[in-house]
Amino acid sequence: MLDGFYWDMVNQVFGTTELPDKPIMLPPFVDSTHCLPYHLTRKGRAVADRVVSVLGYACPDITYSPTLYPITSILLHFMSEEECYHCMASLVAPKEKVFITQTKLLYEVTWKTVMQVAKKHAKSSVNYLSSLCNGKKPESIFMDWCWWILGGLPFPHLVRVMDCFFHEGIKVFYRVSLAILILFHKHATASNSELDADTIKNDIDNALPKFCKNIPVSPTKLLRTAFSIRALSSTYISRVFLKTEMLLKSKSLLSGTKQLVRSRSSDNLPTSQSQINVQMMSHTLTIREGAHSPDVRVLSMGVFPIQAIKTKVCDQDTLFTLWSWLPVRITMYQPVLLYTTEEHGCSLTTFYVRVEQHEPTLLMIKTCNNEVFGAYCSSRWYERNLKDDRGQRQAYFGTGETFLFSLYPERAKYPWVGIEGDTGLGHASELFMAADSKMITIGGGEGQAIWMDENIRFGKTDRCQTFNNPPLCASGDFEIRVLEVYGFVGA
Repeated sequence: MLDGFYWDMVNQVFGTTELPDKPIMLPPFVDSTHCLPYHLTRKGRAVADRVVSVLGYACPDITYSPTLYPITSILLHFMSEEECYHCMASLVAPKEKVFITQTKLLYEVTWKTVMQVAKKHAKSSVNYLSSLCNGKKPESIFMDWCWWILGGLPFPHLVRVMDCFFHEGIKVFYRVSLAILILFHKHATASNSELDADTIKNDIDNALPKFCKNIPVSPTKLLRTAFSIRALSSTYISRVFLKTEMLLKSKSLLSGTKQLVRSRSSDNLPTSQSQINVQMMSHTLTIREGAHSPDVRVLSMGVFPIQAIKTKVCDQDTLFTLWSWLPVRITMYQPVLLYTTEEHGCSLTTFYVRVEQHEPTLLMIKTCNNEVFGAYCSSRWYERNLKDDRGQRQAYFGTGETFLFSLYPERAKYPWVGIEGDTGLGHASELFMAADSKMITIGGGEGQAIWMDENIRFGKTDRCQTFNNPPLCASGDFEIRVLEVYGFVGA
């Protein structure tokens, strides 16, 4: 950020750069019970209040983020107020790597992810805690998982943990929380332990935070325990996180709950409101050629951009239906025609050059029999080149936000089967996207929902386990008349 940017923001919010005498009113996303100062002076606390307030002003889409204040307090021990603000702005900005959750939904996803991961990688510790819960569900213990670290660990331990966290993201907290569980179990069951089962039972909710305050190992031993947990890969953690997130979103959608405040990051499932928004769109939008480069057609949007799409695949009425199926946050972005066989030729190489760095993308296919169908693809096609933890190229990639659709002769959406929360689903239910130099595939397991050859001329469609869809065209095999791929500017 530019020098002086922060102080300009402070002037804009408070009218002065002097610290006020009265307490600063904190943004609503702050949890007042967890404004941990970490030995800051009174002035230091006022500075932390100001940094967080300016951040709330600059990032209005943050709706619930209790860890944001404590992390600000920690950083103020090591840097100036301005540097602290710039660091915090960086930590809340990235999409690829999560550092700080910013909605109630994602905060809930984290503790449920920790609980699921712990049941597998710290099983005996979880079983021990469960046995002491007096019929109470262990979920209440895991709800405060991040406060074992941020609120419980001695400051020298916390600083070492945060050093790793700033490098690798929230997965460090997952590992450290598992290490705390393992060390707690080991210490509680030791023959010379000061902790006994009855003491823990009587105050089960505070057992882990109390253990952390007087943790009987050095910071080095804590981290060594955390990073020596085997088979706990980032890929596995991400998969559990995603499945938990999709399950919670589908539950809130099906139950009609309003308790989760909508924001850019917390809501990506279609709602009735998004369909109302679509119907309110202006009829005067037009195509603007060459707004970013002469090689990309950018569609002007006003507030709701769908009417600006001049597609040769389907009519405007059908587009309204498709737009209502998109994640709500995506409908606010400008659609960009990245690739069309009519302008750019029928080549998979050209397809990748024009499309692979965009996320998400919308593929629309019109066959020579006038059937229209396609897919919303949640991840970049470039991910076909990424390697797994063993150094091998991953066959499939993508997330559960991916879905299929049919627009003609029938209109139907086919979301990921895991959104229903079926815990018995196997690997075949997570085969979202695959691609190489010879083909593109969307959906897998006992068939491929959409498969296209390297010339983008012929394809086939079957039922697949990932989306539990019927074949998207009657014959199963199809010849492509037009393929259009759209991206979204700013997504």
